[in-house]
Amino acid sequence: MSKSSLVIVYHRQPSEEVLEGGKIVYRTHKSPNGIVPTLKSFFNRLDPGAGAWVAWKIYDPEKGVDFERVVHVEDPRGGYTVSRLPLTKEEVESFYHITSKEALWPILHSFPRLYQYENVDWETFREVNRKFAEAAAEQVEDDGLVWVHDYNLWLVPAYLRALKPGVRIAFFHHTPFPAADVFNVLPWRREIIESLLKCDLVGFHIPRYAKNFADVARSLCGASIESTAPAEGGFSTSGMALSEPDFPDVLRAEGRAVRLGVAPVGANPELIDSILATDESHEQQQQLLAELGGRTLLMTVGRTDYTKGMIECLLAFERLLERRPDLIDKVKMLVTSVRAASAMTIYEDTQREIEATVGRINGRFSKLDWTPVVLFGAAIPFERLVAHYRIADVCLTTPLRDGLNLVAKEFVAAKQGHAGVLVLSEFAGCAVELGDAVLTNPYSNRSMDAAIDEALKMPAEESVRRMQAMDKVVRHFDLGHWADEVAEQFGDIAFAPRRHAAPDAA
Repeated sequence: MSKSSLVIVYHRQPSEEVLEGGKIVYRTHKSPNGIVPTLKSFFNRLDPGAGAWVAWKIYDPEKGVDFERVVHVEDPRGGYTVSRLPLTKEEVESFYHITSKEALWPILHSFPRLYQYENVDWETFREVNRKFAEAAAEQVEDDGLVWVHDYNLWLVPAYLRALKPGVRIAFFHHTPFPAADVFNVLPWRREIIESLLKCDLVGFHIPRYAKNFADVARSLCGASIESTAPAEGGFSTSGMALSEPDFPDVLRAEGRAVRLGVAPVGANPELIDSILATDESHEQQQQLLAELGGRTLLMTVGRTDYTKGMIECLLAFERLLERRPDLIDKVKMLVTSVRAASAMTIYEDTQREIEATVGRINGRFSKLDWTPVVLFGAAIPFERLVAHYRIADVCLTTPLRDGLNLVAKEFVAAKQGHAGVLVLSEFAGCAVELGDAVLTNPYSNRSMDAAIDEALKMPAEESVRRMQAMDKVVRHFDLGHWADEVAEQFGDIAFAPRRHAAPDAA
């Protein structure tokens, strides 16, 4: 088996497996947005077949592993190898749904009161991470690059470094990285940081997260800051909750250099433009406008998660109707709260609270021909979601904490410089990029109320000016730009397997 110069390690498989005529075929995921198409586009930088992807696939231990461990997939972005790591349902439940989501997720998002330790089986978490490392080691060339994604694979670098000392290791965090006093709640804190310091490159969305990581690495493992870099490239360097003027870009730990990279993931404006240009999208927009009947549309989109601020957003809308009875029957709120895949109690509680709040608002204010809130519990197809973005007057993106948030960027791209207002939480990573949004503190009722009032009364000229400014940011710092930034960071660790000048954005 030939080895790969680039191996991407991510829990999700890069393609959907579909049974056709008794044979398994591999198709691009139905959802065109998200990180998977962007990661696959990196294979365009390589010689054909020189890339590999490691992900899990569930199997029944009573039946044994009844699928090919390693397959080759042909894709519009180029062919690559997929190594499917066999995990049992019990392993996935323990490693992902319990340890990752109940213990690590609340700490990453600075909710230590929701941290749950009792059900954690850290040995299983270690074992699964070891298996991912072994699968990556089997695929990568001795001097190749393994690019690991997200916190549930924190321990992979340490195992991989022991297996392949000469390999280059990069890691990218899609979540926030909290301050040291919050992160240190984790009893496995030192093991996690020691593993990440085995990387050549550790990447984050924004400077604040890189700085937080450096603080933790210094306090726990004695790492020193070798150099710092200014927070340039469209970041707000002061005045915001997540602003930073600079960040440590090289740490030294145990005699080796660890680079810290900063590059926020971008949206895909070209894809959104292509959707909006279709006759189907035009028809959807006209239908939606007719259904609104001249009312003002506010919308919020997210997964069912206590970090997303959906309940806080709904309560702000309820207060709006209470203090502004003149808006009754004049505004409408569209809420898309996509249920979590796993039956975790805390997510079920959040969903029930969202549904109860929507029910109360509709019970209090509805008329025969008007319901103030429409709630979707399943994902709206992306093409239709883009049509909603285009005709909406206000998008409320108010997470209590979010690594980045692509909804805000997609809303801006869909407006294409036309009137519309983005109300954005200061605690979303993208807030330091989108300073022309109406920024709000979702922990404060007064701040949320003031932001919605400002959005509703904003003159059209100011709305257009702000949206055009944000549109320039979103279109410049798009998915393709993120890919180029990361590829440049790979060059800093002496890995630049370029075949093309830049990958397709998605």
